[in-house]
Amino acid sequence: MNNTAKTVLITGCSSGIGRDTAKLFQENGWSVAATMRTPADEQELNQLENVICLRLDVNDIKSIESAVQTTIETFGHIDVLVNNAGYALMGAFETLDSQQIQQQFETNVFGLMEVCRVVLPHLRSRNSGTLVNVASMVGRFPLPLYSIYNASKFAVEGFTETLIYELENFNIKVKLIEPGATNTHFFGRSSDRDNGTGISAYDDYTKKVFDVMDSIGPSGSDSRDIAKEIWRATTDGSNKLRYAAGSDAKAFLLARRLLPDRLFNRTIKISLTPWALNTVGRLFYKPQAE
Repeated sequence: MNNTAKTVLITGCSSGIGRDTAKLFQENGWSVAATMRTPADEQELNQLENVICLRLDVNDIKSIESAVQTTIETFGHIDVLVNNAGYALMGAFETLDSQQIQQQFETNVFGLMEVCRVVLPHLRSRNSGTLVNVASMVGRFPLPLYSIYNASKFAVEGFTETLIYELENFNIKVKLIEPGATNTHFFGRSSDRDNGTGISAYDDYTKKVFDVMDSIGPSGSDSRDIAKEIWRATTDGSNKLRYAAGSDAKAFLLARRLLPDRLFNRTIKISLTPWALNTVGRLFYKPQAE
């Protein structure tokens, strides 16, 4: 292992953004701790030079501590933490039970915080480093049927922005990545759509909105493009906080800044219709092969 190279620890590397971020940093000569819940299933990243695959479940503090300790023992230090692990709880609020809601926050918010809590003492001791939290474009504006996921990402945004003030005296940079729709497992195994309460009043609306969203997901940005934005945030040397990733994220976040609430909310409503997807949506999303 190369103990002189810079080291990044990334959560959620079993697929999608985390996997492509691990590969991109490795290609650029970094040492990489690619963490995931079941590293025994990994068949690709563990074949790469200067990459170690470690078990890290953000809901298991012992696994976090073990992964961080092993990374430091193997590579000598950690320069960058990328908090990428998470999933989306989808559905009308009344259809989601309290256990589902609690689990969403345990993973997307409290788990992310615990990884920060374990890694930050090491970065402080070195008086340098970069903390990168992957949020979402919906961390700054809401989408229907994502009330709890939206709330979790709003929380990540507020938490991360506050850390700027606390960590600047230790020369630790803080970054937020805000991806738009991305062609990953986000709409599959990285989501939960179970109706936990049995309430059926929202079924028709839910089907209409999910039909549009499911057609957007596979047409969104490639996860490699989001990885490039994470790389840019890590290496550009700036104090910039937010990095919108994907043409849809950039457009919607600009609209959120410029439009009054009522007009912006109407824009979101219109955007989630088949007509909008088949017309304006072509500006942001790649057409799928028949």
